[in-house]
Amino acid sequence: MAELKTYNGYALWLYLPNVPAAAVFTILFALGTTVIAWQMFRTKAWYCSVFVIGGVLEMVGYIVRGVARDKTDELIPFVIQNAFILVAPALFAASVYMTLGRIISSIQAQQLSIIRVKLLTKLFVIGDVISFAVQSGGATMMATSDDPKLGETMIVAGLFVQIVVFGIYIVTTAIFHYRVRTQRSNVFANFGNNWEKLLIMLYIVSALIMVRSVFRVVEFIGGQDGYLLKHEWTLYVFDALLMFAAVVIFAWRFPGPICSESMDIELVLVEQRTSESPHKLLLQC
Repeated sequence: MAELKTYNGYALWLYLPNVPAAAVFTILFALGTTVIAWQMFRTKAWYCSVFVIGGVLEMVGYIVRGVARDKTDELIPFVIQNAFILVAPALFAASVYMTLGRIISSIQAQQLSIIRVKLLTKLFVIGDVISFAVQSGGATMMATSDDPKLGETMIVAGLFVQIVVFGIYIVTTAIFHYRVRTQRSNVFANFGNNWEKLLIMLYIVSALIMVRSVFRVVEFIGGQDGYLLKHEWTLYVFDALLMFAAVVIFAWRFPGPICSESMDIELVLVEQRTSESPHKLLLQC
């Protein structure tokens, strides 16, 4: 029978991990990630590969979490599950950031973005990479350093970076959306409303990741004595469930067919030599 043990006198776990819950979310993330990977290969939307990697990290994280029930005194399983589940949403966020730039280019509305499209993706992804690196370092330090509080502080700092970057991203997206609706009414006639459906998908996925990040900040600020770290159900409700919902929504409204900016330029050149309309050409990507 499994029992809670310590590692060199330090309690890595404050409870015995729930194996059935870990198994359920392992299966759910495996299914969702497989669907997105299939859509990515089918449409050659390689920019979504980071989302797939994030899904794999979630899946592996919950596999190891289930296995760790009988290994609560071992460091490696704790570090792997903690780090993978913690940083996976940062990879989801990277795909979300890259999708916006492609939406803007696909409807040829670059001038309506408050940030130049060529810089937009780079700026948000750089912020995401910083968040990812700080959280990863903090997760490792929390379990291996003599000062786990420093690791917790790093994780909170990384999560704050993620929240701030997401906030700027959502504002940027909303302003672009508003400008297109008020200044470019011909967009719907030329390109349909698929771009707007994709923006709504980005809003929802972004909100889910944002709520999850806020939960994680509160969790780590509360520390080892806080309610959130002591009760496993909070992780599954405010992290696992929200991130699985993000995977499902991203898969449901998969942005793969969106063309990159370079492809748009090529299509415009082709359009000049053909009688086809721009929106038909874009749909062929």
